[in-house]
Amino acid sequence: MKTKWKVVLGAGTALLAAGGIYGGMQYSKRDIVTVQTGRATRQDLTALVTASGEIKPRNYINIGSNAAVPSRITDIFVAEGQTVRKGQMLAKLESVQPTAEVAAQRATVSTVEAESGAAEASLKAADENLATLQAGIERAKADVERARINFERVEKLYQEKLIARQEHDQRRIEVVAAQAALREAESRLPQARAQRSQLAASLAASQKRITVSQANLARAQDVLQRTSAVSPIDGMVTNLPVRVGETVVPGLQNSPSSLIMTIADMSLITAEVKVDETDIVNVKLEQLADVTIDAIPGKTFKGKVIEIGNTAILRSTGLAASQSAISSQEAKDFKVVVALIDPPAEVRPGLSCTAKVITSTRQQALSIPIQALTVRQKGDLEPTPKGDPKTPPAPISPAAEKAKREEIQGVFVINGDRASFRKVETGITGATDIEVLSGLKENDEIITGTYKVIRTIKNDARVKVDNKAPVKTES
Repeated sequence: MKTKWKVVLGAGTALLAAGGIYGGMQYSKRDIVTVQTGRATRQDLTALVTASGEIKPRNYINIGSNAAVPSRITDIFVAEGQTVRKGQMLAKLESVQPTAEVAAQRATVSTVEAESGAAEASLKAADENLATLQAGIERAKADVERARINFERVEKLYQEKLIARQEHDQRRIEVVAAQAALREAESRLPQARAQRSQLAASLAASQKRITVSQANLARAQDVLQRTSAVSPIDGMVTNLPVRVGETVVPGLQNSPSSLIMTIADMSLITAEVKVDETDIVNVKLEQLADVTIDAIPGKTFKGKVIEIGNTAILRSTGLAASQSAISSQEAKDFKVVVALIDPPAEVRPGLSCTAKVITSTRQQALSIPIQALTVRQKGDLEPTPKGDPKTPPAPISPAAEKAKREEIQGVFVINGDRASFRKVETGITGATDIEVLSGLKENDEIITGTYKVIRTIKNDARVKVDNKAPVKTES
């Protein structure tokens, strides 16, 4: 064989050997997964619930029309942004008819009171007349008794023939006259009593008419008072959508046509936010919160939770879920009110804001990155049994099948060159890390990326750690 062919044959053999070695190396690496890792470390954790909403005063009142009919605004005494005091006159509505009705009712009350006064005077006179008649009867009785005694004395003298018959007859006539006078006085008494009863009934009727007239006057005064808008609290005029000459309509709650202005108590400013239903169970009263206002960038204001709503609010409509006529599976929120501890002077109701409620804190808690946490079914963590491929697998009971589908929360820990799944129990969740209560020790190396690897990696898989920062490529 020529030297040339020997060299070619040797080179080919070397290439084949090198290709075989390279192929073997690549084949041995076919199951190796490149991962990114981190370590379980101790740090301070703060659990936050973030929600958005708007700035609102704690107490605000919409001043509307209380008139019985649609009325025209005749006067407005305040301006938007002005501070008002409780009881201060804010605006007046047209009041021609209510004013006239009050005047008429006052005149009626005066007339009825005068009639009642006259009836009361007549009744008093009737009482005095009754007393006089009663005294006259008593006097007539005394006269009868005196005449009777005198007659009896004269009767004895007459029988003894000591006095003349003329005197005897005179004394008898005096007795008869006194008795007649008594009967006359007694006959006038029932008539006087009847007259007194009539006067008492007339007085009672007058007093009832006074009560009715006073009630009508109170009603008319109330109608007149409803034409005046008065501030029920100390506060600020935060909304004044009407002008003098416009007509407001009563009885339409939350209607623009019935609203005159809004008075807000600016002594307590709140951030009213909507918290997702999955987070509301972690929010408690008196928890601290950091509030940011979109209109005041770069500043954070402290606050605390003072109210937690108990009614779910549909996110799409803003209505309470209990008011919905049909069952809805859409997302729901709950109202949470955060009182600002030291609100800025430039804050205004209606400004958009974001509240981060501090629901829990941990000092030096063992924690891992949130993305390292994953879930696996119990059956996927069990080793695959080795057996004869020709032999069919034994049947699995429903209970065992259900147990295999049980989901376990855990992380993948680096154990040499393999990834070992380890069940963990977690505590509070911070912004990027989560507390580990059991299952890990400090400085344990765990797989933290990539997301695709964490979703797909198998238990006991061979891994290669590569924690180099990814190189950004320019398009």
